[in-house]
Amino acid sequence: MQRTIAEINDKILASKVVVWTVEELKHRVADTSISRVAKTVDVITTGTFEPMESTGAILNLGHTDPPIKIRQCWLDGVPAYAGLGAVDLYLGATMMADYGEGDTERITGNPSPIHGGGHVIEDLIAGKTVQLRATGQVTDCYPRGSWESTINKNTINQFYLFNPRNLYQNFIVGVNGGDRVLYTYLGPLHPQFGNAVYANPGAISPLFNDPDLQTIGIGTKIFLGGGVGYITWEGTQHFPLQKRLENRTPIGPASTLAAIGDAKQMNPKWVRGCYFQNYGPAIVLGIGIPIPVLNEEIVARCAVRDEEIIAPVVDFSIPRRVRPTFGSVTYAQLKSGRITLQGQIVRTAPLASIHRSRQVAEELKQWIETGQFTLVEPIAPLPSDRIFLSQDPALS
Repeated sequence: MQRTIAEINDKILASKVVVWTVEELKHRVADTSISRVAKTVDVITTGTFEPMESTGAILNLGHTDPPIKIRQCWLDGVPAYAGLGAVDLYLGATMMADYGEGDTERITGNPSPIHGGGHVIEDLIAGKTVQLRATGQVTDCYPRGSWESTINKNTINQFYLFNPRNLYQNFIVGVNGGDRVLYTYLGPLHPQFGNAVYANPGAISPLFNDPDLQTIGIGTKIFLGGGVGYITWEGTQHFPLQKRLENRTPIGPASTLAAIGDAKQMNPKWVRGCYFQNYGPAIVLGIGIPIPVLNEEIVARCAVRDEEIIAPVVDFSIPRRVRPTFGSVTYAQLKSGRITLQGQIVRTAPLASIHRSRQVAEELKQWIETGQFTLVEPIAPLPSDRIFLSQDPALS
């Protein structure tokens, strides 16, 4: 059995396409067979809703009169990078508010120091007004030295997400064997193995279902923040050479994707600023990837279950890049609500929203079934040979 993306798109446009979420597919395979399912379904939709720190937005403000060459800029008190064109900015999701004297009186939004780039991005997507303050480098062609105004997504030119790293193919389980609470990018980890937090939603997550990225590449069209996005490149820390099980799923952090999409078309339901206590701001994104059923092997990969994928348990109480591990656990164990470490029962909790991840896959399914979303053939594969480098002090 072989299909092409062009054939699937013809079925989408003719309203004859068969689309299942990845959970529906897993149930159908269990009830029948991979071969029978492959002959029936055309597209499988996957989704996740989880924090993704390496996310940010490009904004072009448009020129003022007289013009300004912005070199420092704050949006609701959050610094935006201005080392680009005169009125181009990059706002990182994890940048924290840096209020100067008097700023809290001027800002109409949340004046709390926990306010970050992710919250500003969410507010702009929601159509809210954001306070802008900028200083400029005075030149003959840019004579203006400062500027204060308000902006929203309708008063600026470009506003799009440009994310260096989204969709980790797998991640770690964080625990804390120390004597005090640790505040981490997984949230608070309680001492003496008081809890275990995992970030990935498991077998419904997009990249677990195409472990070798056979259908996902540069140019792949995706659901990004409630709008249409595209895969632009490998993500930062892309590590496809991670060790893998026989089913090709990685045993730890592996492949990642870089993505882009028009934020003006996104929905704040799927782009949410967040804050991790005593760690900092971030953003939670809904991302869904359609997997075209081109052959039976694709269905076999998508049939993987939580019992068949694992994540390493890592102790954050050791303040080093390489931390002790307690082996691996399956996602089925994690989703049961408890795991056992050194004879101790430890409660578990997901950082990703399993419920909202399912909703992403459902919404993408509806888009395809109603002809609002067609598939795009990747223009190039993502690299499969990237090693993972770290920075260590030179030996003397």
